[in-house]
Amino acid sequence: MLNLSGKFLTLEGVEGAGKSTALEFISAFLTENGIEFIKTREPGGTNLGEKVRDILLDKTNTEIHSDTELLLMFAARSQHWHELILPTLKAGKWVISDRFTDSSFAYQGGGRGLDLARIRALANWTLDKIQPDLTLLFDLDPALGLQRVNRRGDSDRFETEKIDFFTKVREVFLELAQKEPARFKVIDSAADIKHTQEQIARILRKLI
Repeated sequence: MLNLSGKFLTLEGVEGAGKSTALEFISAFLTENGIEFIKTREPGGTNLGEKVRDILLDKTNTEIHSDTELLLMFAARSQHWHELILPTLKAGKWVISDRFTDSSFAYQGGGRGLDLARIRALANWTLDKIQPDLTLLFDLDPALGLQRVNRRGDSDRFETEKIDFFTKVREVFLELAQKEPARFKVIDSAADIKHTQEQIARILRKLI
């Protein structure tokens, strides 16, 4: 058993669900409560991971095979885990990550249709079988999420996928939350920002 004195929080959801805004609110909340933390993202979080991110999000890379996409995700994630997340948790600090392994189950498993058992095997191999302490799932109708993304402009490779893709992604996220209710907390991301932040604050108060 690994000796991890820090807390590991992850944020998940379809495109346009408001994770970035929530991450800033969570950062302010933890700072106000005197909790040391780092915030990071996937794919990315390390020098190597950010380079892989550029490949994965580049919408001109239309030839990437689904298996390649999955393996690149876990290559970046393995480096992320061993270089940044694990040492931070061992040091007693919290880690807040915009996406983690659940996104691979949802996007590559649900969206791409890859075997979930293969994804689970990769996760067990590369991540010491560790799960986040808390996962906030920002749930949103994919159609609304894509509207928000389109208003931002300059979509990346994933954001250019069709609505059916994101419908499958959302279904897997909700299935994961149903299977692990102790870890997952589902946030109504269609609500206004104030209501969303109130939901997050209630959940975090129980964790600190």
